[in-house]
Amino acid sequence: MSWFSTNYEKVVLGAAIGAALGLAYLGWSKHGSVETDFSIDLRGRGNNQTAVRDADLIPQALASLKMDHSWLQALDMDRPVDLFTGIPLFIKSSAPDEPIDLLKDAPVHPPIPNIWWIQNRLDPGYADTLNRDPDHDGFSNVEEFKAKTDPNSARSLPSLITKLMFVKEDSLTWVLRPGYGLDGSFPIVYEDSKGGANKAGAAEMIAPGTLFFSKGVMANRFKLLGSEVRKELNKKINIEMEQMIVRIEDQRPNKKGTVYELPAPLSDQRKNDYRQYDRTAIFSLEALGLNGKEFKVEENTTFALPPSNPNKNYLVKAITPESVTIEFYNAAGDKKTLRINKGRQILMPE
Repeated sequence: MSWFSTNYEKVVLGAAIGAALGLAYLGWSKHGSVETDFSIDLRGRGNNQTAVRDADLIPQALASLKMDHSWLQALDMDRPVDLFTGIPLFIKSSAPDEPIDLLKDAPVHPPIPNIWWIQNRLDPGYADTLNRDPDHDGFSNVEEFKAKTDPNSARSLPSLITKLMFVKEDSLTWVLRPGYGLDGSFPIVYEDSKGGANKAGAAEMIAPGTLFFSKGVMANRFKLLGSEVRKELNKKINIEMEQMIVRIEDQRPNKKGTVYELPAPLSDQRKNDYRQYDRTAIFSLEALGLNGKEFKVEENTTFALPPSNPNKNYLVKAITPESVTIEFYNAAGDKKTLRINKGRQILMPE
């Protein structure tokens, strides 16, 4: 058996001790070069803290946060400068090298003067800026300018009547037909264009001063005032003949006091000569987000704008299939009468 085999454990132990001593020496020899290898001062600065690159700038940053950073209005001579660019917004089409001075030159968007855009802090740099609506109240910039209202406030509005659209007429055609009477009382038949019908027959003839019909269509709407005999020209034979005329008063709120004079009896052949209308206008207010929302107003009835307003300052004076006539008082207290054509907002003075 060789010496190595006999002393194997001793050899291994000695090698391990030697390796440990070598590593210890290597660590000791590199201790002084850490700062060079890692560029860090392990001793730190102040209170023995580890140094950080540019740490001395932190106090300067904190001091900057406490400074007044308010932006001050720049001035060019006596005129404030609100733009952060030197590129002119407008140039003359006839001279592209010449910028337009909004305070001195002709209006960029006639009829609005340039100063109006500046005073209202609006950007005139759009081709459609006349028709833009910055406060979303349904009125364009040019409408607000003409009305001398604030284009940036939805509470400052031009007259809402200028945005009233007459959509269409929704009317009821009807006729009352008295029959042969007895002692001043008459049977009366009602019929209309929507299929409505009512009747007071010979067994329940209407006496003067009485409301009719007691129930059903048009219940208690009409009142028989009385009757009289008149001479009328019979056009068929061109001879004057005696004719019984019945007088009936309308009790509907918007027609109260209207009196209809009807021949008794009124035949089928002549009923179209005595037809009447309950006319209703269908409107929409093209502003305040109400565009396309329809509402109805009967003839000779007041209404409000917008419809939810409790103050009903407008009166529908007359309605035809093609137009509606409206009366109202303007801000100066003057009574105005306007006609609005069907499907349009164009107003025409009566």
